[in-house]
Amino acid sequence: MKATSSLRQLALRLTLFTRANCSLCDDAKAVLERTRNTRRFEYTEIDVMVTGYDKWKALYEFDTPVVHVDQAQELKERASQGEGTTAQAKKLMHRFTEAQLRATMDEVEHNKAVIR
Repeated sequence: MKATSSLRQLALRLTLFTRANCSLCDDAKAVLERTRNTRRFEYTEIDVMVTGYDKWKALYEFDTPVVHVDQAQELKERASQGEGTTAQAKKLMHRFTEAQLRATMDEVEHNKAVIR
């Protein structure tokens, strides 16, 4: 049996790594919002400059915005082990379009279908 489109779309989580006063981050948020109008996904936003996110600050302080696209089920398994998204997630950095974001989401969903 094939998963319906709505079930498949809920299988993704997007994590946006951002910072204050970042116009590229504002642009990325707008792309995510427009994409959310056509596709459903779980969403998390992390300000890399906030205390407690040292791991992400070390990776992305000078590279924001970055979007991680993960399979939500894998994240739930990691969360039970005290982890969230990882640096191995599929990424889009800096300037990206809705089409690029949708293509990345499709790729992550396709990889899930191939693995299972």
